[in-house]
Amino acid sequence: MNRKQRTEMLINGSPQLAAALANEIESRYPVALIEEPNHGLVMVKVRETAQKSLFYLGEVLVTECKVRIEGTVGIGILKGDEPKKAYELAVIDAAYGAGLKETEAWTARLQSEGEQLAARRQAQHKSVLRTKVDFETMDID
Repeated sequence: MNRKQRTEMLINGSPQLAAALANEIESRYPVALIEEPNHGLVMVKVRETAQKSLFYLGEVLVTECKVRIEGTVGIGILKGDEPKKAYELAVIDAAYGAGLKETEAWTARLQSEGEQLAARRQAQHKSVLRTKVDFETMDID
């Protein structure tokens, strides 16, 4: 599982999962806060489909945090105003970066969370498809 997949599961999945994993590391290792959770703005790039050109749609508020565990820096960044979650993501990122033994047991938990997330997305997709109109089968007389 790569960093992007792991982060997506931690952000979109159960909020208790990220908190539990971060607490597990905090209880066993000293966590040095490099940069407290703070706000920033990130430009959102979008591809215009007709001409295939990129343009900036606007800015998005993000919360970011940096920590150090065992000499390894971890970064947590996510959309919105969520300082606690940014800190938790940074701790988890640093734990993976440092190769701490606790991270080996997390893979199964994260995969389970990914499966639940996929099931929720599939259910939402099905509910949206029920409202889709098929104009080819409509009677226009």
